Amino acid sequence: MDLSTQYLGLQLSNPLVAGSSRLTGTLENVKTCARAGAGAVVLKSLFEEQITARIEAKLRKNEMYFWYPDAAKYVHEISKGPDTDDYLKLIVAAKKSVDIPIIASINCVSLSEWTRFAAKMQDAGADALELNIAIFPISRDLTSEQIENIYVDILKQVKKEVTIPVAVKIGPFFTNVMAMAYRLADAGANGLVMFNRFYNPDIDIATNSVVTENVLSSPDEKSTSMRWIALLRASGFPADLAASTGIHYSIGVAKQLLAGATVTQLTTSLYQNGIPYLADIKTGLLEWMKKKGYANVDDFRGLISSYPEATAGFERIQYMKRNFEML
Repeated sequence: MDLSTQYLGLQLSNPLVAGSSRLTGTLENVKTCARAGAGAVVLKSLFEEQITARIEAKLRKNEMYFWYPDAAKYVHEISKGPDTDDYLKLIVAAKKSVDIPIIASINCVSLSEWTRFAAKMQDAGADALELNIAIFPISRDLTSEQIENIYVDILKQVKKEVTIPVAVKIGPFFTNVMAMAYRLADAGANGLVMFNRFYNPDIDIATNSVVTENVLSSPDEKSTSMRWIALLRASGFPADLAASTGIHYSIGVAKQLLAGATVTQLTTSLYQNGIPYLADIKTGLLEWMKKKGYANVDDFRGLISSYPEATAGFERIQYMKRNFEML
C-alpha cells in the first residue's frame, strides 16, 4: 500500500504532518518526528505580535526613547535579531538533519517587515511557508470585508517575496468561509490549513481572573474542518487542503482524507502520547486501507465529497425532524 502524497507541490511519504507547536520548535524534536514517520514538519510559528510586544515593553521602561524616536527605531530593529536568527538557524539545521519537507511558519497580523522575513526563511532552506494569520473579529471598527482584505493583502505581499509554496492557516470565523477560501486561492495560496485553534478563555471564580481553558483539542473538534474541507473539495477547490484540530487517531486521519483533505496535521495527539505515536497512527491507517482494499491514498481521498447525498449532509446546518423520528 502506498501512502505517498503531494502537498504544496512537495512529495511526502505519507499525509501525516507534525503541526506547528512548541513540539516542533527544537531540532531534536524535528528529528524525532522524522524518525517516527512524519510526512513533513511545520516548525513552531514565529509570532509577530509576541516579539513586537516584548520590544515595546522594553522601550516603555526607558523614557529616553520617547524623546529620541530614532533611537527607539534602532532598538526595535536590533531587538528582533535573537528571535529571528534562532529561527533561521533552526531551519538550516533541520534541513541538514532530516530528509522530509520542512515548512516554516510565521504568525503575522500586519503588512510589516514580517512579510519580508519570509524571504529569509526561503533563503535558509524552508521547503514551504505556512502563514498563520489570526485576526479575531473583536473590533467594532473593523468590518468583515476589512478583515478579509488584511488576510489577502498579507498573502499577496508574502507571495511577492518568495517563490516557495505558501499555505494560509485560517480560523472558521468568517461570514462566508467558502468565499474567503476562494479569495485566498485566487490571491496565490497554494493551500489552506483548516483550522487555526484559538486561545480559549475561562474564568477562575476563586480568583476572578481570566485563565486558559481547553488548551488541547478533543476528537469532537474535527467536525468543523471536515465539513468545510468536504464542501470545498466537492466544489472543485483549486488548492490543497490540510485538516487541522481534533485529529487524534488513525480513524480521524481516514475521515479527513475521505472528506477530501490533502494532508492532516497532528499536534494534540503528539502532546498526549509523544511524538513516536505518529508511527502508531500510520500503522492504523495502513491497516484500515488494507481492510478496505485501498492500494493508495488517492483511491479514497475525497470519496465522500463525490456523493451528492453526503454533500447535502455537510451543507445542513439545522437539525430536522427526521433526525429524531427514532427517538
